[in-house]
Amino acid sequence: MYCELKLNLRVKRKKRIPPRCPEKLLVPNKQGECWSMDFMSDSSRNQRRFRTFNVIDDFNREVLGIDITVSLPAGSVTCNLDKLTEYHGYPLKI
Repeated sequence: MYCELKLNLRVKRKKRIPPRCPEKLLVPNKQGECWSMDFMSDSSRNQRRFRTFNVIDDFNREVLGIDITVSLPAGSVTCNLDKLTEYHGYPLKI
């Protein structure tokens, strides 16, 4: 004998996310005003994974530095940024 039992559970409605108005990106007016940083990963032919830390100047899209290594700890990233600021100076924003 099959008995059907219904539970009184509250049905949760989906929350509506308000539409966003994306702001236009500001174009830098001079070199060294804004830098972009990015982490990427890839693998070689023998399936050995490596990671890269890239720093780019947004004004002329010049690559200021690339750090390629198997692992990227925070100390390595800050050391790389310190070396870049010694050579290029500090940007206004990153």
